[in-house]
Amino acid sequence: MTSTPQQAATQAPLVSIIAPCYNAEQYLEAAIDSIFAQDYENFEVIIVDDGSSDNSIPMLQALQGKYPFQLYTQANQGVSAALNHGLQHAKGTYVSTPDLDDIMLASSVRIRAEYLDQHPEVGCVGALISYMDCAGNDIKSQSRDYIERQHFDEIVRGAVVVGAPTALYRMQALREADGYDPAIKVQDFQITLRIARQGYRIDVLPVVVTRYRRHANNLSRKYRVLLDADLRALEPYRDHPEYQHGRTLALHKALKYAVVSDKRHAWSLLRSIPLKHMNRTTWRRFKRLVLHW
Repeated sequence: MTSTPQQAATQAPLVSIIAPCYNAEQYLEAAIDSIFAQDYENFEVIIVDDGSSDNSIPMLQALQGKYPFQLYTQANQGVSAALNHGLQHAKGTYVSTPDLDDIMLASSVRIRAEYLDQHPEVGCVGALISYMDCAGNDIKSQSRDYIERQHFDEIVRGAVVVGAPTALYRMQALREADGYDPAIKVQDFQITLRIARQGYRIDVLPVVVTRYRRHANNLSRKYRVLLDADLRALEPYRDHPEYQHGRTLALHKALKYAVVSDKRHAWSLLRSIPLKHMNRTTWRRFKRLVLHW
């Protein structure tokens, strides 16, 4: 017998969509519209404002007249603390953590929830993104034709990050990982590591689920903040045999920006890489630093 949409919604696991908000007024309504346009029926939405100083809170309060979401506020503590705040109120089997300057495609939750349904050994499933500019114009799209499957050792070695806007987490895995470390201001690398450390596999699907908005305030452009978060996330595993390899990759990622914007800091980062872990990427960064001094 064919299920009605209402029956299908009852049968499908509840997904908690927890969205941290910080000064997102410019993109807020479009992001929330996309969340509530999901073709997956059984979800709850929890928004945690992390001390916004713009018009975000009044806008969110107004949008509650249009959409049924929970709204919580806190003093500015960072996205990790905001997500922990949201988790206190979440009842879902799975958890999605979109950013409120991006756009979720309509199939985003459904594709990932169905995958977790079928793969109980997976603690977090990610996917791909397409890029848009601040006005919403398409720039480029990620592409892959295979499912990437990673375990803890590979994640440490490769400094593998499943981006929060594409990640769907198993709530049980988040609980076992004890949530997010609020001292680490960036959330995605630390929680990828913490979930994998519990023995779960981390998979990334070859399908675009989110339109990622590039603009001047993207955290991805703040390399010092990201580097600090990456190194803090790796620190608990410094005794792991792949720790130094993962640390070097994190430093290479930061050097890509430092050699252009902060050459003094770039020299410091280069000196912190042990000689035996230097490779072609290290020398490319060094060459760019010297030639563009």
